[in-house]
Amino acid sequence: MRKFADSLLNGGIFDGMPIELGYVLVVAFFAFVLLNFIMLVAGVTSWLERRVWGRIQSRIGPNRVGPQGTIQWLADGLKNIMKEDIIPEEADAPLFKIAPYLAMMGFFATFAVIPFGDGLVVADLDVGLLYITAVTALVVVGVLMAGWASNNKWALLGGIRSAAQIISYEIPAGLGVITVVLFTGSLSMQSIIRAQGWEPWNWFMFDNPFLFVAFFLFFVSALAEGNRTPFDLPEAESELVAGAFTEYSGLRNLLFFLVEWGNLYVIGALCATMFLGGWQIPPVTENPFLLGLLQFITFFAKSYFIVFVAMWIRGTLPRVRVDQLMTLCWKYLTPIAFVNLLGAMIWFIVFPHGFLPMRIAMVLIGGGIFLYFLSRVMFHLRRAKPEMHLSPLA
Repeated sequence: MRKFADSLLNGGIFDGMPIELGYVLVVAFFAFVLLNFIMLVAGVTSWLERRVWGRIQSRIGPNRVGPQGTIQWLADGLKNIMKEDIIPEEADAPLFKIAPYLAMMGFFATFAVIPFGDGLVVADLDVGLLYITAVTALVVVGVLMAGWASNNKWALLGGIRSAAQIISYEIPAGLGVITVVLFTGSLSMQSIIRAQGWEPWNWFMFDNPFLFVAFFLFFVSALAEGNRTPFDLPEAESELVAGAFTEYSGLRNLLFFLVEWGNLYVIGALCATMFLGGWQIPPVTENPFLLGLLQFITFFAKSYFIVFVAMWIRGTLPRVRVDQLMTLCWKYLTPIAFVNLLGAMIWFIVFPHGFLPMRIAMVLIGGGIFLYFLSRVMFHLRRAKPEMHLSPLA
């Protein structure tokens, strides 16, 4: 973004304008573009997820608003915006009002360092991963603030559960991130992608068994941090109604769900960046526009594949109990993450430049798992089709 801003400022577009104001306008432009991209991705994801659930559970899903229900997400958004914004009489009104915006701010700020391509990044920070870890903490503050300010016991319990869950799962997720940083020597997300290649055997996920385990540790922990099934205890309707968001309505309620669905893409983007080669593509062209477009499509496809996996998990697995949730983190994922990090250190000392036979073996194992998984998905899709016309609408 810095290069783009300099080219605009030096190109005469902002002649006579203070350079500081010019940079502010460029940043505002990028923020506007990113915000619309986020809202589009989150909205389409909400529709697509409901369609995927319907197919998994032999239902139809939303199919009335637009072709195959494609603009159902827009109708839902307009409905929420038009609803009355209710603030409970006994609530702490200032905190109640600001909580969803604080959560949205923490989520939105992560997109500043997500590398959509070699030159498609707002800010390539040297501490990009550390920055994401820091700003996402605002989401925890927003959720806890929402529960506290609602002056509702169920909302407060939901906020405390969410905060405890996110803080706990930060540990195995952070250890998974450190494992990647160990092999790159950098916290910059662009540097992590450049340390990999477009070939699958050059992706960190298939570099060695320890990075392979780190991927699953990070992915499971990220699902828990995002309150995704089977870890959606903070908003369990059978226990806490909607958790910290019980008293919210209208636009403020919509913002919390925007954060949840948009956070799915952030999880996918982080997995694609650290383990799946990011935007790396074969050297097919030198045209900068075409190259940037192909890199964006590649990065988006990898990220959204992870989103699809999260959808399949949510439509398949039952919710765990809160004690099982914390047990999984502290008794299993955290010790495994520490042992895995130690093993990664030893592997890096023994094979500082990698071990090609192991990479090829990991690719074959990973490819076999993927093909088996894909075959099971296709099998159930074929079995679900004849029953679709008999199924009730979602």
